[in-house]
Amino acid sequence: MAKSLKVMILGLLLTVLLLVALTRHVPGFQISSFPVLFNTLMGTGSPVELETITDLLVTPKGFELTLFADNIPNARFLKTTPTGQMLVSLPKTGTVYLLADTNGTGKADEHIPLIGGLNRPHGLDIHHDGETSWLYIAETNAVGRIAIDWSTASTEGDYQRLITNLPNTGGHWTRTIQFGTDGWLYLTVGSSCNVCEEADPRRAAMMRYRPDGSGEQIYATGLRNSVGFDWAPWDNSLYATDNGRDMLGDDFPPCELNRIKAGGFYGWPYINGVGDLDPDLGKNKPAKDKATLLATSISPVFGFRAHNAPLGMSFLNHPDRPDGYRRTALVALHGSWNRNEPDGYRVVALHWDQQGKITSEDFVSGFLRPDNDVTGRPVDIEEGMDGSIFISDDYAGAIYRVRYN
Repeated sequence: MAKSLKVMILGLLLTVLLLVALTRHVPGFQISSFPVLFNTLMGTGSPVELETITDLLVTPKGFELTLFADNIPNARFLKTTPTGQMLVSLPKTGTVYLLADTNGTGKADEHIPLIGGLNRPHGLDIHHDGETSWLYIAETNAVGRIAIDWSTASTEGDYQRLITNLPNTGGHWTRTIQFGTDGWLYLTVGSSCNVCEEADPRRAAMMRYRPDGSGEQIYATGLRNSVGFDWAPWDNSLYATDNGRDMLGDDFPPCELNRIKAGGFYGWPYINGVGDLDPDLGKNKPAKDKATLLATSISPVFGFRAHNAPLGMSFLNHPDRPDGYRRTALVALHGSWNRNEPDGYRVVALHWDQQGKITSEDFVSGFLRPDNDVTGRPVDIEEGMDGSIFISDDYAGAIYRVRYN
């Protein structure tokens, strides 16, 4: 057995023993299931047959879910190409794949490794500069780009790392990117810890950069782990999901949806949810500091249940979407790993009314069975050129396609 494999197995066994000890001796620490925990830590997958999973999943009336791609281990973030194909990041293998449905069956028949050798690639976006189409890739310690000829699905020239000094120690390794309508590249970096005061101000924050990687600006702070973000098409407001801290029990604190404003502070690590001072780092502050924190922290516009782990989000834009989905974002709830009763494991539709009130309903459910067996964990959502909705699942190693009939 290779030395590296022995080290990995030993480390995994030690992690299991530590977590078992924590569940017995640390108040507020629970584990929903060890397979889900291993998926969170190691990117391991689901043993359930994908045909069985798709039979279990439930969508609203009028929508149909099918399997678009399988054998995509640890499938994470998605991006539609200018030619209507689908990109997916595979952090575990350091690869970005292009998936193509060349025969029109509704399922990808070509899995093309577009670029490899990356350091846990996650977020993806495409930006055009004159006649050059650039694929931007967020690695755990860098953001790079490479020119692509989408007509031939081939790279042109070398991969260029533009931002090379991102913090990459501690927890929350994912990096998500997206270009705004202002032409800046937005990037989120999660905290290094469950709850702490960070030394690097780029942790638990959203930054933005010029397309060449210059001009770094810290755009918003106090965001513990905002994996997904998008702009509302009706007013260009920027929204981001955020994962709440752990070890405070099953039902606290809530995960969040925040409306992001330039220079905004969103509470972490001192405030959870709407004005709840953190028991470790908020309540022990002097009264004057508490008052300042409460006055300056921006509260979430919507709360998800604790430990639901909202990841990717996407506002629906296609002109043929149903009337009930005109002011709607879909959010992937990855699901809990540290809760007595598992929760999350679904895609929800958030609807905005004309006054800005947000309501939620299930869009895809069934990843969590009645016996609490987990069959899948949704990660990201991407709208295709024809209005189809694509959902990645890093537990089942699959991508689903949802269409309105």
